[in-house]
Amino acid sequence: MALHQITSTLKILIADDHELTRLSLKILLANQPFVGSVVEAVNGNHALVQVEKYAPDLILMDLHMPVMDGWTASQKIRQEFPHIKIIAYSAVDSKHLQHLLEQGVIDAFCDKATCSEQLLKSLRSVCRNLC
Repeated sequence: MALHQITSTLKILIADDHELTRLSLKILLANQPFVGSVVEAVNGNHALVQVEKYAPDLILMDLHMPVMDGWTASQKIRQEFPHIKIIAYSAVDSKHLQHLLEQGVIDAFCDKATCSEQLLKSLRSVCRNLC
């Protein structure tokens, strides 16, 4: 299913401590027809608050953030809200990442160095069963 064929809109949370990254992702996603709303979090602890408040369908989670990192936040979110899809969007050690994938803590990984088209492709893959 192509992204343009998704009939309902998704609520997406961007959790990243870098303002420019959040803004860039928000602009990219807000221009996609399958995205209904985009909210932001500046660290893992803030992501937990935003999940409670906005109930997103999908989270783009940076793994290296202050206060609470994305590793910990992803684990807590997965335990409490197993239906929320999580894409780790980070530059990270592949051994630890493989463990998160195998344990089902995250649904996919997208390196921050990737192009926007590849990120959207990852979203398409993860969102197939949401809409």
